[in-house]
Order: sequence, then C-alpha cells, then structure tokens
Amino acid sequence: MTKNIFRTKSINEFISETKQDGGMNKVLGTFGLTMLGIGCIVGTGIFVLTGVAAANYSGPALIISFIIAALACGCAALCYSEFAAMVPVAGSAYTYGYVALGEFWAWIIGWDLILEYAFAISAVAIGWSGYFNNILMNLGITLPKALTMAPYNGGLIDLPAIIIIAIVTLINIRGVQQSSFVNNIIVIIKLAVVALFIVLGASHVNAANWEPFMPYGWSGVFSGASIIFFAYIGFDAVSTAAEEVKNPQKDLPRGIILSLIICTVLYIAVSGILTGMVPYLDFKTTAAPVAFALQSVGYHWGAAAISVGAICGLTSVLLVMSFGQSRILFVMSRDGLLPKFFGHVHPKYKTPARSSLLICVITAITAGFLPINIVAELTNIGTLCAFIIVAAAVVVLRKKAPDRPRAFKCPWVPVIPALAIIFCAILIFMLPGVTQIRFVIWLILGLGIYFGYGYKHSIISRAKQGMLTPEAAAAGAETEAGTAETVHPTDAH
Repeated sequence: MTKNIFRTKSINEFISETKQDGGMNKVLGTFGLTMLGIGCIVGTGIFVLTGVAAANYSGPALIISFIIAALACGCAALCYSEFAAMVPVAGSAYTYGYVALGEFWAWIIGWDLILEYAFAISAVAIGWSGYFNNILMNLGITLPKALTMAPYNGGLIDLPAIIIIAIVTLINIRGVQQSSFVNNIIVIIKLAVVALFIVLGASHVNAANWEPFMPYGWSGVFSGASIIFFAYIGFDAVSTAAEEVKNPQKDLPRGIILSLIICTVLYIAVSGILTGMVPYLDFKTTAAPVAFALQSVGYHWGAAAISVGAICGLTSVLLVMSFGQSRILFVMSRDGLLPKFFGHVHPKYKTPARSSLLICVITAITAGFLPINIVAELTNIGTLCAFIIVAAAVVVLRKKAPDRPRAFKCPWVPVIPALAIIFCAILIFMLPGVTQIRFVIWLILGLGIYFGYGYKHSIISRAKQGMLTPEAAAAGAETEAGTAETVHPTDAH
C-alpha cells in the first residue's frame, strides 16, 4: 500500500473523465474568469480584516503585510497558472497534485481545500450577517440577538448567515452562466464602492497617523500578513472552473493572474489610505473599518454606501467560494475518493447539484454556530498548505514530464516555486498555535477517511480489481493512447 498510495493519474485520463454525463457547459472566457477571481478575492479581507490586522498586528505597516501576502500568492498563482493551462479539469490543486505527486498527496490537498472553502464560506457568511444587521439597525430594525449571534457570542444561531448561504447555493445549482452573470453585477458594484473610498479618503490622509509605522515590529508585520492572507484567497477558485471555460489554455492563466494583480493594487491603496485616515488603534472597536474610517471624517453617506458595497462584496465571495467547493467535491467523488453520490451532474442544469447541497448544509451549520475568528484562521492554514504542495508539484512534473506541452510556463523554476513554499511556510508558522493543532486534527481525520474509504474505492483501485464498468474501461483504454510522456494510473511512483 505504501507504494500504491503515490500512484498518479494521466492528464489525458482526467480530461477524458470530464466528458462523463455529457460534461459541464463551457461558457466562461477571460473576462468572466477575472471577474470570478475579483468576486472571490475582494470581500472579507478588505472590508473586515484590514482593521483587525492594523489594530492588533501590523499598525500602519499593514501595507507591508499586504505586499508580503501578495508575494506569497503571486508565486503560488504562477504555479497554479501552469497547471491550470495544462490540466483544464475541475478540482484545482487537488487535480494538479494527482497528476504530479500521486493519489495520497492529491487527497491531502483535496482535504485541505475542503477545509479552506468550507470555513471560508462560513467566515464570509458571518461577516455578511454582521453588515446586514448593521444596515437594518440604521433603518430602525433590530433583530433579536438570539437569531443573529452564534452561541459562543451570546446568541442561539446566526440565522442571516444561514439564509444567505442557502440563497447562494440555489444560484449556483442553476448553472455557471447564471452564477457568473450575478457575480459580474456584484463585482462592478463593489469595485465602484472601493473606488469611492479611495477618492473620498485620499484627501483626508494625515501622515501623523502613520507614526509609529511599525509599532509591533517585523513579527507583527508577518503575523498581520498571515491574518490578512485570507484577503487573497480566491484566485485559486478561478482554476476550479476549468471544465466550464471555452479556451482554458489561454483564459485560465489570464484570469488567475489578472484578478490577483487588480486586487493587490486595490488592497495596497486601501490599506495605505485607511491607516492614514484614522489612528490604527481606533480600529480595535469596529468590525467595519472602511465604513468607520469614512464616518470618522464626516462622510456618513459614504459609510452607508460602503456598507452596501460590503454586502455586495461578501455576497460575490460566497457565490464563488460555494462554486469552487462544489467542483472540488465533484471531482474527488468522480475519482472514487469520496462517495459517487456527489459526483453526479444535474441533467438539466449541468452542475454538481448534490455537492452544492452538501456544502450548503455543512457551511450553514458552521456559520450558524461558530465564531468568525476560528473559521478564518482554519481557512488560512488549509490554503497555505495547498499552495505549498502545488508549488512542489510544478517542480516534480517538470522533471517527470519535461516535454509535456505547456500553454503557460511558470517562470524561473525552481526559484518561483521555492519562494512560494518559503513564504507560505513562514505564514503558517506565524499563525496561532491552537490553529496549527486544529489543522493537525483535521489532517488525521482526513487520513482516516482516505485509508478507510478513499484508497479502496479509488478509480485506480477499482481498475486494478476489474470493478469498472465497460464504459469506464473503454474510457481508460482511450487514455492509454495518450502521449509518451503521460503518466498512467497503473504506474506507482
């Protein structure tokens, strides 16, 4: 078994599997993918966590924290882009790990991504609920605390968070074209709101608020980077849409890189203006730092607009995160590592509806009953680990299949992947110890599921045992005619 758990699947086989049940609709281009990326990236990080990081970790040096997190994500994004163009299959880092490193590491990445997306959806839904309740209060409507707070915070259940997750799930089940259309509208609104903040706030920057610039030292800057890293999670969600892209070889790398560049520029501008408008310690008392900054200089109407933009921003993040999570569960199920029930494509909408419903139930429970700090930290550590494995996979596949056609090549390999690994490892180290312990427990649980179910039911195991249907066997035979450098599932590495 020790040898077999590192067995790989060929790229051709993955692509062949995308045609099962007629496949999914290919409707996305570079613009749609870039908007998906922005829709997922600009949200909780900029509207909520900027204040937390400035007040408790980075101070005015928040701008450096964003640059450090951007460097880590930039190196990882280049690695993602190479794989996305070469393996246009849903599943993102999970699929890339399966091709380059083998089934065991693919499972580890997939399990990490389940943690990342599930807790990210929950964290964003909790933030959405907070902004929603704030808007209602400004309108004179006060909902009972018991229905708007998790038990840990003195309530019974966060009902608005559960409701928005259910609504987003229904949109995603209807199809990627509908999801993309709704996302595009929301993204345009929130980009306009961010631009409004930059325009209004730039003239109220007081350089005295930037002193001391680094009150918590470099340790605080890196700790802040590990917290606001959450703000960049989302560009990897672009790669989960691979099976629904019209020209994945060109569109996927463009969508990943463009969305990350645009959001990085926005984050640096907003963080600089934010800490220049208000003394960083003042953010300790607010969960809506951007709106708070505008209120502090007299722009009450601007603060109201920011709150509406935040609602839109968080909604689009939920939409894309739920979309990405369902695709990861879908492809893991299709590979046999999870029950086949969740690998089903809806005959009418051509979406993994069952996976979407499972995610809805789990994330709604998490958002309804857990506080935001726990779910945000767990999201970060799961993502950082996935980035490390993808970076390593790029180097491995360059050596195992150097002649494999690559529509996009990560530059300066192995330097860029090595930098991604180093940056991400540092950020993991800077996360709270209790978060690291929870992550280890999650991994142990995942290993139990893999060895108890996934290994035995894997499509590779069933192929060896002669348990595949004639149709699946025929599909496998087709992949055997792939290129010479393709690695086949029967090879153990």
